[in-house]
Amino acid sequence: MPAGWSLLVDELDRWREAQRVAKLWWRDDDAVAPSANLDRLVEIAGTVPIALAVIPADAESELADWLPRCGPSIAILQHGWRHSNHSTGGRKSEFPADRSGNAVRIDLAVGRERLTRLFGSRALPVLVPPWNRFDDSHLPLLAACGIRAISRINRSDGLPPALGISEVNVDIDLVDWRGDRGFIGEDAALAALVGHLQTRRFGSVCDEPIGILTHHLIQATATEAFLQQLVAVTCKHPMLRWLDAFEIFTPMPVST
Repeated sequence: MPAGWSLLVDELDRWREAQRVAKLWWRDDDAVAPSANLDRLVEIAGTVPIALAVIPADAESELADWLPRCGPSIAILQHGWRHSNHSTGGRKSEFPADRSGNAVRIDLAVGRERLTRLFGSRALPVLVPPWNRFDDSHLPLLAACGIRAISRINRSDGLPPALGISEVNVDIDLVDWRGDRGFIGEDAALAALVGHLQTRRFGSVCDEPIGILTHHLIQATATEAFLQQLVAVTCKHPMLRWLDAFEIFTPMPVST
């Protein structure tokens, strides 16, 4: 086994010595319709659950027809509304600080309603903001739109409990956005995963699951090879569990 994978197994063995179970979850963004890429992603995942972040405005009814063929463990999360950039400067965001609260509320509520209509109970009240950006000033609007949780990336500060909104994020994006939009590389992906496992084992961050982020529409062959090996290695180890979004974001009332 290559060195990087051996380090992963060694780290999981440390979890066994500590009598603890490591937890991962898988989020895939930008889903709108069935495709060969999406079929391939589900094939690679096998029994590992995936949370699909679906763009409500562009979601096709064919995606709802496709889901039952994939088993019950695929959940639907709300990927904004149109995946449109409303930022007037700086980094892209559908929900920047200077966007009106009323406009944000309308987009979120309409998006939630459409996903519920298309996907029923699979559509969890969880917002995945496009580009993983959602200004905190808009957080008080979520509950009124039927949304009970948010999932971004690399945020460990937590949300004020008074908001009644939970946050469970992804940690490792496999796409090299600053390069050629291909795979970040096996060494980088494994180093990040082992690093996150270690920080959780040492207790220096909260004990939430480690999130793996993919984008099936631009998935590279090298990414697929990595995911295949990741599924094979992790599913064999007794001290690691892949959680599905229903478990991660429950209990919470599903607003219709």
